[in-house]
Amino acid sequence: MGRPACSITAHEAQDRSPGLKRFETASEATGFDSSNSKTASEATGFAILRGVRRPALIGCLAVVGCLVFSACNSDPPKSVKLDAGELEGAPEPLAKLHSQAGRLLDGGAAAFKRRLKDLRGYPVVVNKWASWCPPCRFEFPFFQKLSTKLGREVAFIGVDSDDNEGDAKDFLADYPVPYPSYKDPKLEVAAVFNGVQAFPTTAFYDPKGELAFVHQGGYASEEKLAEDIERYAR
Repeated sequence: MGRPACSITAHEAQDRSPGLKRFETASEATGFDSSNSKTASEATGFAILRGVRRPALIGCLAVVGCLVFSACNSDPPKSVKLDAGELEGAPEPLAKLHSQAGRLLDGGAAAFKRRLKDLRGYPVVVNKWASWCPPCRFEFPFFQKLSTKLGREVAFIGVDSDDNEGDAKDFLADYPVPYPSYKDPKLEVAAVFNGVQAFPTTAFYDPKGELAFVHQGGYASEEKLAEDIERYAR
């Protein structure tokens, strides 16, 4: 039996993201000997807390993120067609996001912070992704659907981290979303919302512009993502 579509090994992540240093074992990458841990969750929790300053851990945590998927043994969700009509009548700050649908934006962390400031008064959902990341691909249809359904009230922003621009554009062509993504080759945008460690990562800002919650790893279902939006970004 093949590996589930939502899994990725540390070596695969490193191969697809050339900026990451290669390590032969997860313990070497994290600096943590998982053989001393009684449970996988112990090792996972330690890695997430330790990993901010170790780039190689990004690939390792892509594996960790997959553990959340109860749906790993089923077919992955499929990309959906967008209905732009559902977004008509959105307030100007949100409509401006929709006018940049599917674009990769320059400007880095400074531009991202300015956008957050411009969106004060609206809750914001930020999704960090990469084209080489299977868990990102798995959850992207959830963002396609909910950003269209909620896009007149909630702002959605993407952050394309540690990625190849050509591959990122192909990814967005396959999975179109009604909002732009900021280019983040050095994870400087992700650092703004404490999202460096895992791929994918989703951050939630309240209408005051305060960071309310950061979800490390992917979502197993559209319902789980919708629950967090309702809880942290309303």
